Amino acid sequence: MGRAARPLAAGALVVAVLGAAGCAAEPAAVEQTGDVYVHDPAYVAGADGEPSFIYSTGNGQIADGNVQIRRSDDGASWEYVGEVWDTKPEWLTEAIPGVDNLWAPELYEHDGTWYLYYSASTFGKNTSLIALATNTTLDPDDPDYVWVDQGPVIESAGTDFNAIDPGIAVDEDGVPWMAFGSFWSGIRMVELSWPSGLRADDAEPLRIADRGSGANAIEAPYIVSRDGWYYLFVSKDSCCRGVDSTYWITVGRSESVTGPYVDEQGTPLLEDGGTLVLQTDGTRIGPGGQSVSADRLAFHFYDATMDGQFRLGLLPIRWEDGWPRVEWPPE
Repeated sequence: MGRAARPLAAGALVVAVLGAAGCAAEPAAVEQTGDVYVHDPAYVAGADGEPSFIYSTGNGQIADGNVQIRRSDDGASWEYVGEVWDTKPEWLTEAIPGVDNLWAPELYEHDGTWYLYYSASTFGKNTSLIALATNTTLDPDDPDYVWVDQGPVIESAGTDFNAIDPGIAVDEDGVPWMAFGSFWSGIRMVELSWPSGLRADDAEPLRIADRGSGANAIEAPYIVSRDGWYYLFVSKDSCCRGVDSTYWITVGRSESVTGPYVDEQGTPLLEDGGTLVLQTDGTRIGPGGQSVSADRLAFHFYDATMDGQFRLGLLPIRWEDGWPRVEWPPE
């Protein structure tokens, strides 16, 4: 699939990114331009002159609502370059009747293969599944580019969990795990298997984060391994309401990929713990739907100066005392 022609979005987003040397001590404010209308970004920072990519939630008005792809050659100017498929796999529309957009992708590279996990769901219900496709490249311009459908990984209809928002981590023995979940019974985790990338035989979902009351408004898990710790980032409260969105990002850590995860004060994430990472600031409302690459936090937020339109956020992570710190630049 070649690059799709689409006008660049008007306006620009100023965010802080890492400098050329990769040092986050004094991040520079860089103007993000081009198409930055991104929701639930799966961010992969380019290295050694390679382009960066963001795969994100689809849009039912564009190419059948498939996972969208954006590319940047400099980490600042983003171009929309198409969708994963021209048409969704046929089995998806049979498994999730009426499915429109494909949501909240995750990208993970293992042994030369890219694994794309994505969600298919009906909004507000747990008639949902997470599916998998594989490729050898993320770049639609690469002659070897083709996403191969690998089918479903886990489904949630008839269960107490919601199979959306996948996030992949690998333990010290090289075993892959997938965190997932939205509302319902909170954040769950299930063992996978290489090289298929699918659910391990007889693997049952574990519980790793839970608010314990009400609607259980927690979702979008993403796990980072660093210095002997696993860091579980989650989004709390509600997205998708424009200027009325209440999303915010928190984090906990564990010495084991399966938990228990606790925050900086020692409160378990299974008991609504979480150290603040990023929250609403001025006209930048409801950050969440996060991923991390090269010590940069990618997320979406809602821009009050644009009537609550969602936008891409990209900020450096500063690590202090074993915890990630993220700050908005001045408005």
